[in-house]
Amino acid sequence: FVVLQIIFACLASSTSLLADAFHNLGDVLGLVLAWIATVLMKRAPTMKATYGLKKISILSALANGVLLVFTCGIIATEAVYKLFFPAEVQAVSVMIVAAIGIVINAATALLFTRGSEDLNIRSAYLHLFYDALISVGVVVSAALLYWTGWLWIDSVVGLLIAIIILKGTWSLFSDGFRLIIDGVPQNISWTAVSEFLLSKPGVNGFHDLHIWALSTQENAMSVHLHMPMEILSDSLRAKWVEQLRHQFNIQHV
Repeated sequence: FVVLQIIFACLASSTSLLADAFHNLGDVLGLVLAWIATVLMKRAPTMKATYGLKKISILSALANGVLLVFTCGIIATEAVYKLFFPAEVQAVSVMIVAAIGIVINAATALLFTRGSEDLNIRSAYLHLFYDALISVGVVVSAALLYWTGWLWIDSVVGLLIAIIILKGTWSLFSDGFRLIIDGVPQNISWTAVSEFLLSKPGVNGFHDLHIWALSTQENAMSVHLHMPMEILSDSLRAKWVEQLRHQFNIQHV
């Protein structure tokens, strides 16, 4: 569909349809990256990679975000060029192809509604959901262009698409960047974890509390507890570890 969309966009001389096509192409490449990452994540740890290749999933999400930001630049450049050098747009062809895009993107997005806690799955869902909305915008703009003959509408919609993509992608890009530098995952509060630890009997304080992501699905934590009057038994430690897993989604402590 993406290949056909690019061909029709060129034939119809439509910036908005080309913008939608490039966004869809970015999503295809992003889905391929996410798929590769999912496969590599399942590889067993080795002596040289003791966590396995779980971090690949974070790299994939970050690359996905970078790819979409780059796509915005291409779309904006084409749209500005067409504003100064407008060309005749075949509005009917644009409406038909964009309408097909609505159906394809919406149907595919539904496949990713479950498992949104994973950054790669969330990015795939967001991309496809935005694609469906953008295709709606392309249909509306093509209809307006058909009735009014105003060629600038196509370029303006192309710029709006670039802005929408950038706005929707920024959180994905920032989340991926945070995880790749071992920052605290978005859904975990460092303060809440510290309060949890200090509330435990015998804990007078702590230092070196680190929380980071092993992958887009698993989180880790390390901390030194100061317990001068209590012994941290294996059973008590196991109990706290289970509570951290349940309350904060931290799997490795």
